[in-house]
Amino acid sequence: MVDSRHSHLYMYGVSFAHGSNDGQKGVGLVMLILIGILPASYALNMDYSKAQLAEAYAVSQELEAWVQRATTAQLVVPAAMTNNEAQSLYATLKENLHAIQVKLAGKSSVEQIPKQERFEIRKNILLVTNAFSQLEKNKQLSLPEDVMASIKAKLKVLRNITEYAPTWVIVAIALSLGIGTMIGWKRIVVTVGEKIGKSHLTYSQGAAAEMVAMSTIGLSSFLGLPVSTTHVLSSGVAGTMVAQKSGIQADVVKKIALAWLLTLPVSMLLSGGLFLLFRTILG
Repeated sequence: MVDSRHSHLYMYGVSFAHGSNDGQKGVGLVMLILIGILPASYALNMDYSKAQLAEAYAVSQELEAWVQRATTAQLVVPAAMTNNEAQSLYATLKENLHAIQVKLAGKSSVEQIPKQERFEIRKNILLVTNAFSQLEKNKQLSLPEDVMASIKAKLKVLRNITEYAPTWVIVAIALSLGIGTMIGWKRIVVTVGEKIGKSHLTYSQGAAAEMVAMSTIGLSSFLGLPVSTTHVLSSGVAGTMVAQKSGIQADVVKKIALAWLLTLPVSMLLSGGLFLLFRTILG
């Protein structure tokens, strides 16, 4: 028998999963803004140690040496790309890997890297990652699995200096999610708990919906898939209503489904329009 205490436990699980997924989106957006506005301070992880910088430098050397050998040995398999396109990507790899080495050489901290070069290093790393991804995606690399795994491990080491978030950003997003839920909880609770079904949720129905939401969101977070907590939870509630044969309110479900369908295109249009507007104003 499920009572309110068990339901609270599942609620805590949903809250944790919610933060692990929706929270990451907020952190990513804030970091994009910070990198765009203050690239000298946020383009690279300023807390990177001397040993980590040395490792990144060594990895870039190893990758450049591998690219040189691959080019010489012509490890290009004609597939979706032409040979010239693949060779162009190899040239991009060599150029950017060499640029990374030049900028990291002799540096014991990120602060020693000139401010104007920090964003350039980030750009170099992104170009290297994208070039390898394109070669792999288009099946241009005839490599054993262990070699490909080694290359991916080296790329991950290289990306670590760019894939980070300061503690204060994580805390700020966590507080924002918590405070926002505290302020706007009633509209969500009333809609999900009272308006989806034709009867109020029972503890068992709530627990079932929360278990589904907790496991679905948690698995999505593990796999790196962005999902909406509200969408998953409201769908779970609708499922319990159908299973209980208590019925669902079609008008409310239609409104929720319509919101799901419109969210992506409307957001794309608004963000694209604002970007074009700001670019025109700011030059």
